[in-house]
Amino acid sequence: MVDSSIIQCRGVYKKLDKKLVLNNINLNINNGEIFGLIGVSGAGKTTLLRCLIGFYKLDKGSILYKNENIAANAKKIRKIFAFATQDNCFYEKLTVQENLYYFGKLYGLKKEQIKLTAKNLLGLVELSESESTLAKDLSGGMKRRLDMACALMHDPKILILDEPTAGLDPTLRKHMWGLIQRINQGGVTIIVSSHLLSEIEHLCNRIGIINDGELLKVGPPDQLKMQYCKDTEIKLETQPGNYAKIMKELKKVSLPINYITEKEHKLIIYTPQAEVVMHQLLLALRSLREHLIDVDVDKATLIEVFEALTEKQSVRGADEEKVLSYVKGAITKGFTKDQIRFLLLKQGWPEDTINAAMIKLT
Repeated sequence: MVDSSIIQCRGVYKKLDKKLVLNNINLNINNGEIFGLIGVSGAGKTTLLRCLIGFYKLDKGSILYKNENIAANAKKIRKIFAFATQDNCFYEKLTVQENLYYFGKLYGLKKEQIKLTAKNLLGLVELSESESTLAKDLSGGMKRRLDMACALMHDPKILILDEPTAGLDPTLRKHMWGLIQRINQGGVTIIVSSHLLSEIEHLCNRIGIINDGELLKVGPPDQLKMQYCKDTEIKLETQPGNYAKIMKELKKVSLPINYITEKEHKLIIYTPQAEVVMHQLLLALRSLREHLIDVDVDKATLIEVFEALTEKQSVRGADEEKVLSYVKGAITKGFTKDQIRFLLLKQGWPEDTINAAMIKLT
């Protein structure tokens, strides 16, 4: 499906109200893909999207379309891009069909072309039976679909969607993701921003994680999960629950366990080889006459990747005092020193810096 790079951001910087909102963004968007931009509110997602369509002038850097700098070419930007925001851009007092016709004229389309395009789009977004309905009388999900149809009237190459499922219930969100996939299958490259990490990872070919104006990582969701969350979490509850004895029993055998702890009356094990550990664990429970009540084996999620990267960003290049402050904050959230040490080591922080910070807490 992916042919080549269609959009390139090169060293993009942007300040708003003297605050650096985008910090050296370098990014390629491939032709024909669904690219997800994820981050919390205020991370810089919307600002980057608005820079792509020329709404904001860059303070530094360039944005290329097929290797052509189009930042100053507003006419070409309007032809290439479509942008659907969280706020509907159609007219409430016009019917569904009237809105599409209006936007068709706005883009300079001929009458017959408007008629044919509107008919096809109404079918695509499943609003054919509502073409005579006033926009203000549509449901929330239908309004979102109308907004996307209006954005697509000029047959753009790239559709940008800023939080397209914000405010929708789970059923409508699922319906919206299905519509986005159908639009993409029609040959439109899609850039979508969202904070719903658990949903977007199943939709996108690649994702970019942005936080505090920095693009932390870009790649296919599965690749990022393998890179940053190589361990599987085994969480089990037993009766009578003598977890100290269970841990002691497991330590008698050389097992691929990176971390083991007791938390909230459960034993938690992090391992890259869950099958091997589970086999030995069941043997240990039998020998100790522990009855298994509940067990949960979790694979990595995109949320874990996001947390790992943003936590790493928060102490990147930090000196001992800053690491100490980070550790204190983690302890107030309920993490033990062993858990914090494990997380920091896993993220690649120098052991001597971690040890120095830990010593000051003793």
